Amino acid sequence: MDSSQFLAQCVSQLLAWYPSHARDLPWRQDREPYHVWLSEIMLQQTRVEAVKGYYQRFLQALPDIDALARAPEEQLLKLWEGLGYYNRVRNLQKAAQQICTEYGGVFPDTYESIRKLSGIGPYTAGAIASICFEQPTPAVDGNVLRVMARLMDDHSCVDLPRVKQQFTDQLAAVYPAGKCGMLTQALMELGATVCVPKGAPGCAACPVSALCLARKRNTVGMLPVRAEKKQRRIEHRTVFVFLCGDTAAVRKRENRGLLAGLWEFPNLEHLCTPEEAIAWAEQMGVQPAALLQSQERTHIFTHIEWHMTCYYLRCMRPSPEFVWADCTALEKQYSLPTAFRLFLPDVLALLDETADKPKPEPPESGTV
Repeated sequence: MDSSQFLAQCVSQLLAWYPSHARDLPWRQDREPYHVWLSEIMLQQTRVEAVKGYYQRFLQALPDIDALARAPEEQLLKLWEGLGYYNRVRNLQKAAQQICTEYGGVFPDTYESIRKLSGIGPYTAGAIASICFEQPTPAVDGNVLRVMARLMDDHSCVDLPRVKQQFTDQLAAVYPAGKCGMLTQALMELGATVCVPKGAPGCAACPVSALCLARKRNTVGMLPVRAEKKQRRIEHRTVFVFLCGDTAAVRKRENRGLLAGLWEFPNLEHLCTPEEAIAWAEQMGVQPAALLQSQERTHIFTHIEWHMTCYYLRCMRPSPEFVWADCTALEKQYSLPTAFRLFLPDVLALLDETADKPKPEPPESGTV
């Protein structure tokens, strides 16, 4: 049996299995391209359960492509706060603006035109074209690569572009007319809920287990073959929580590099002793009065690991070097990435303790 015949049998089993086993997810309620597109961008490197709330809040605030295209950047970043990889939402808006200017606000309906939109790669374009427009365009991500490697007992390295393209071509050849979207979602569902990446896969519940070559040959645990990951670079950082009255100091990051354009608590790219921290606070003009506490936290990015020491300092002067935000502004206005949100619960608790106390004199500028 050649690969096309083998995969055609697998497809038949998957299509029979999917309708009764698909999870009830908010973005599966319709095939509106904006909804599918938004969900696929949010789901990149993010768990389904984490995305549900974000997806619903985002659509409530920006219900259509035109609203997305016109949204202020601060609103976009706040809606995305905590999802990470913030260029995803910036590219989402750029693509929305493309759709408005080049397609009259109507989402393009071919793989080739979808692929030209900002921030949309082959996987996302394949997902949208198949789910929304019934085109035979597979969406091959890590889940599907794993499923294919195990089904076919293929020990090629799935991180190689040629292997990904090979699997894409093999699937495209067996996509059934009128059920392209269902097959794309069935493959996604199988990889996410049955043929899982960590722990033992649920072979007993798999609709294609009788066909799976890796199961027959007892090689499931060896697949997929991945390239060796590079070790993350460790960076040490000192974070400062300057508290003055019922406000805390924040500042905006530069519009380039990691976490570009987001807000942060002041920080330095090295570790400071408590004495050095107080000295830097004095240099920043906040007149530190007391070191309240310190914390150590770690945050992991894709290629970098931040080891952070945070000093909480009660200050007498809200220096104009920073923007001074109260609890409401910290929670609802300023988009703090997860690395800095690690400290937010303690910041809010400390601010709440002083909310009813007399406030220091405000600076000339920079205070919320």
